[in-house]
Amino acid sequence: MHKIALFGMGLLIAAAASAQQQQVLQPKDTSALHLPPGAKVAIVEFADLECPSCAMDNPVIMQAVEKYHVAWVRHDFPLPQHNWSFQAAVNARWFDIRSKKLGDDYRNAVFASQASIESKDDLQKFTQKFAQQHGVALPFVMDPQGTLTAEVKADAALGNRIGINETPTAWVVTSRGYKQITDFKNLYSMLDQAVR
Repeated sequence: MHKIALFGMGLLIAAAASAQQQQVLQPKDTSALHLPPGAKVAIVEFADLECPSCAMDNPVIMQAVEKYHVAWVRHDFPLPQHNWSFQAAVNARWFDIRSKKLGDDYRNAVFASQASIESKDDLQKFTQKFAQQHGVALPFVMDPQGTLTAEVKADAALGNRIGINETPTAWVVTSRGYKQITDFKNLYSMLDQAVR
C-alpha cells in the first residue's frame, strides 16, 4: 500500500513538472525575435507582473543574464484575468523613463513581493514605498497623456500577433535565429550553446 501511494505521488509530481513545460509556439509574427543593437545573445520575454509562473522564473532569468552577460528584452503581456498587472506594467514604464535599470528593479521587486500584492491598492502602496526607497517622487497621475498605457497595449498586441497565450513566454535569440524556452530549467544549457 505504501509503495502504491508513493508511486501515485510520483506520478502527480511528474505531471506537475510536465505542466511547467510549455508547448513550442510557432510565432506568427517574428518581428520581436531579433537581437537588440550590439548584442550577440538575448533573452526576449513576454511576462505578466501578476503571473505566479513569471515570478517563479524571474530569478532564474536574472541570474542567467548576470552570469552570461546577455541582453534581456522585456515585453509586457498583462493577462486580462489579473486585476492589477496592467497598472503594474504602466508603473514599470514610468520607472523606465527615469532609468531602464530602475524600471527593471521595479519589475524584479514586484515579482519578489507578488504574494503580498492582492489588489490595485496594495500595488499603489508597494509602488509608493519602492519610489521612496529609490529617492523618486511619484506624480499625482502616473500616465496623464496615456502614452505609457499605449506602450503596454502595443506590447500586448505584439504578443497576440506572435500567438502568445501564456506567460512567461520567452526565447533565446542569436544571429542564427531563436529558440523558445519551454522549460526554464534548461535556460543555462541553452545559453551555453548560444554563446559558443
